Amino acid sequence: MTEPLVLGIESSCDETGVGIVRGTELLAHVVASSVDEHVRFGGVVPEVASRAHLEAMVPALEQAYADSGVRIQDVDAVAVTCGPGLTGALLVGVAAAKALALAHDKPLYGLNHLAAHVAVDQLEHGRIEGRVAALLVSGGHSEILLVDDITCDITLLGQTIDDAAGEAFDKVARLLGLPYPGGPHIDRIAADGDPTAIAFPRALTAARDQARHRWDFSFSGLKSAVSRHVQREALAGRELPVADVAASFQDAVCDVLTRKAVEACLEHDVSTLVIGGGVAANSRLRHYAEQRAAEAGIEIRVPRMGLCTDNGAMVAALGAEVVRRGHRPSSLDLPADSGLPVTQVVAG
Repeated sequence: MTEPLVLGIESSCDETGVGIVRGTELLAHVVASSVDEHVRFGGVVPEVASRAHLEAMVPALEQAYADSGVRIQDVDAVAVTCGPGLTGALLVGVAAAKALALAHDKPLYGLNHLAAHVAVDQLEHGRIEGRVAALLVSGGHSEILLVDDITCDITLLGQTIDDAAGEAFDKVARLLGLPYPGGPHIDRIAADGDPTAIAFPRALTAARDQARHRWDFSFSGLKSAVSRHVQREALAGRELPVADVAASFQDAVCDVLTRKAVEACLEHDVSTLVIGGGVAANSRLRHYAEQRAAEAGIEIRVPRMGLCTDNGAMVAALGAEVVRRGHRPSSLDLPADSGLPVTQVVAG
């Protein structure tokens, strides 16, 4: 059988992504980001993001066709992120995908954003064979997943019970006077700091948390601890050692994320860990992941940075796998579901 040729659309937050994939081969990868429009607000404004998607969708589609030499008439299916994400932003992508599918008589697949973050690794390292674990870390998500089948069998092992890791980076960056988005700026500043300078808390790692929150994360208390430290230094009239604070905060986040992910692999007899999401670009996270995985004999798979952040290629990659496995398409009354659970890979 020929490998499926799939058009993927992503619009769950502040990136309008269009990708075209044949099997595990990436043919087009177009991303239009509205991040600059959110900088003055210090975070993503849903209405601004939705309007940006409306403006960027058609140009992104046209660019993807031009880059790949593929016409919409040529594709086997149209795949789109239908959740989780911002409702208004999701609606733009879902409406565009429905229009294309209906106008050109193509099957439509509404797909889970989180599963797509795992599936995109197939474009980088080949097909995922057998059971793997996944650590997804971004501005909106922090989860550990157990993946038996990327198209239909995903178990949520743990997730954040408050702030996502990327959200915590943004909030701490604001405390330190650094621009939005905070992750890249904290990573840059932390390179000149001492990660052991300040003993910030590692939430949900104590023995008492093991029964209820074995694989869960919490970063709200860590953010508050940084805030109190900044306030104490100001009240004492001392100059804040920004690099040390950034390095110590970053170390606390990445330590917990990677420690729990590797422990989950060992406990569930998994030999491969896939890492995805925008925070996968963080240098400290990669350092800890590589070191701990090597010690535990676990293979680490991390897509290149352009495929870690939200993009249409990841949706097309999952769509191609779903089509290849013969799953039924979604209906044309497919809704946008901001709370779509990761256990539902293909929405009806």
